[in-house]
Amino acid sequence: MSTLSTPAHASTRRALSGVELLTAMLCIPSVSGDEAQLASFLAGDLYAAGFDTRVDAAGNLVASRGEGCEHVALVGHLDTVPGRIAVRQDGDSLYGRGAVDAKGPLAAALTAVMRQPRDGGTRFTVIGAVGEETTSRGARHLAETMAAPDQLVILEPSGWQGVTIAYKGSVRLQWSLQVPAAHSAGPSMSAADRAFAFVNALHQLAAARSGDAGRFDRVDVRVLRCDAGSDGLRDRAHVDIGVRVPLGCDLDELLCDVRALAGEGSLDVTSAEPPVRTDRASRLARRFVQAIRAQGGSPRFKLKTGTSDLNVLVPAWRCPAIAYGPGDSMLDHAPDEHIEISEFERSVDVLDRVLRAL
Repeated sequence: MSTLSTPAHASTRRALSGVELLTAMLCIPSVSGDEAQLASFLAGDLYAAGFDTRVDAAGNLVASRGEGCEHVALVGHLDTVPGRIAVRQDGDSLYGRGAVDAKGPLAAALTAVMRQPRDGGTRFTVIGAVGEETTSRGARHLAETMAAPDQLVILEPSGWQGVTIAYKGSVRLQWSLQVPAAHSAGPSMSAADRAFAFVNALHQLAAARSGDAGRFDRVDVRVLRCDAGSDGLRDRAHVDIGVRVPLGCDLDELLCDVRALAGEGSLDVTSAEPPVRTDRASRLARRFVQAIRAQGGSPRFKLKTGTSDLNVLVPAWRCPAIAYGPGDSMLDHAPDEHIEISEFERSVDVLDRVLRAL
């Protein structure tokens, strides 16, 4: 674990502007499991900008600024999904993997915290967590090792006028099977046939549980990866499956039904995050509404069909929380992922106003 502490005198090096910082972050690839270079860059750059910085035992970047009894944590993530996108600016659009999900929101929060007075009565901790796109390894480490803050902002794209207060839960499954090889014209189902049958049964279960519910209230099943083959003696099949679950869904009951459908296959539940909803009437949420209006926006609360580190940290810390950040979440993981610079700057102003009011 590396640690940097800010000296009594501030560095005279010019701090990067928000867009400069984001551009530099986009130029450092940080696919899940390979975040160390970005964490090291930010630890050094933010130290020079007046933060106390360290990289914790999980690999999370932890950058603190300010003093006071009130503690506000702003938690984003360093990692991205695979897929290299050339970093470039085209008019108001800045392209690069992670521009939206979620280096843009993290850079916006860092820029807003830089504007806060050190003696304003509030301590800000900005965290770039690792592994959010896979197992939320960094957030799980925080939940076990860090004391609960007074307020929590998860740094995920909501659009500068949006405030996210709910995420669906997520279950990750791995199903695998090996059976004796048989002629394709014979009566026996191959391992791949049985994998398809299992996935179809899951879709039918999801439809039965969802009925006519809207998108946020449905159970959704997606195949994330599949593989099948034969060595001439044994047929094999493996399927990774993601299941999104809505508020009110009993995870234990759902998993019991899933296991009953697994048949001869081996079923491994690799993760199970419950859905989460936070209080739209909290002081934190109200401050965001006021700040968005002050910037000429029309605030709206959002319910997300995905999952974020909010699902991990809210049950652990039980503090007021929302998710906020610039960017269109429809561009998450997209081959043309980009963020509008004007929206990025609006979100920095919103965050600045919120942090001063807490």
